[in-house]
Amino acid sequence: MKKETIRTQEKSSVEFTPIILLCYFKDNQGLLMKTLKKLLTIFVLSTIFFSCTKDNLDSRQFGIFKVLEGDTIIEMNGTIGKTSLSDFNKLNNAFANVNTIYIRNCDGSSDDDVNLELSEKVHKKRINIHLMDNAEIASGGVDFFIAGTQRTRGLNTYIGVHSWSRLFKTATDFPRGHKYHLPYIDYYVMVGFSQEQAEDFYYFTIYAADANSIHWMTEDEISKHNLITH
Repeated sequence: MKKETIRTQEKSSVEFTPIILLCYFKDNQGLLMKTLKKLLTIFVLSTIFFSCTKDNLDSRQFGIFKVLEGDTIIEMNGTIGKTSLSDFNKLNNAFANVNTIYIRNCDGSSDDDVNLELSEKVHKKRINIHLMDNAEIASGGVDFFIAGTQRTRGLNTYIGVHSWSRLFKTATDFPRGHKYHLPYIDYYVMVGFSQEQAEDFYYFTIYAADANSIHWMTEDEISKHNLITH
């Protein structure tokens, strides 16, 4: 009998709950509307906030380049590719006051012609380049780094060089002075190396390691070839 009484009480409670709630909302309709308006306002503002935040982040990202707060510093992270020059041009149009590039990592370039054009433009804009702590640059990434008017680095950085390759030929297959070597040497002269320094550094890089390998430069080698300005 006791168990039956309990079940009856529970059943009654379940049946009358919706009615009680309906009455409550009817008696407090004003409060309900205010609550709904507040929730709707919060939802709309949150949507606008996150939408603006996303748009702001997207508007600062240009391929491997990202403009940091303050609008004068770029963070670079990734391989220089076919679109990197056009990405940089778009960035430059939107943020004309950029004067420094921080490199997180750059393992080289997939298009040497684009890389040399991009690097030349960066140099002519007199942009400084800094290797962030633990940064690694290699191959075409080193050529890009040399474009910096001032070249500095943080702690535990690595600079890697090797021979280039095209089709079934590598740089060392061609004799010194060959026309295929000249674009790189001329570029080094353009960024401030003497002719002798440019040739010494270029031929050092192509003989330091095969195209499918990498040579991480020693402190003495970095100093000898003036890769860090101060």
